[in-house]
Amino acid sequence: MNVLTVSAVCFRDDAGRVLTVRKRGTQAFMLPGGKPEPGESALECAVREVGEELGVQLDGDELRLVVDWRGPAANEPDTDIDSTVFATDRRVEATANAEIVEVRWIDPADHDGEPIAPMLELYLFPELRRADALR
Repeated sequence: MNVLTVSAVCFRDDAGRVLTVRKRGTQAFMLPGGKPEPGESALECAVREVGEELGVQLDGDELRLVVDWRGPAANEPDTDIDSTVFATDRRVEATANAEIVEVRWIDPADHDGEPIAPMLELYLFPELRRADALR
């Protein structure tokens, strides 16, 4: 089993939807983010990747750690991801850059059959639904 290390950022809009991206050559929507460069921390990777993929310039101080999650990768067979997920309260307008071909806001309560990454399906969306239900 291969393991990929990645960092990702969760953005939500005023309706509670989550910003997701689809990368070139893939089907599943996932959080923006990617693999760290040598010597780069998870936080530094998240900031850099969001800048490259969405044109959104973040300051690391805006981000809070949500989870370190390990599970199946969305687009690579026989591969797990070791994912560090951050969140921010900043509302953003995002455009697809780099390898991103589509940006989509998805409601965690009803993703209406959208193909989403296992991390969203198995962890993040259920957690967001629980948190939203407590509000």
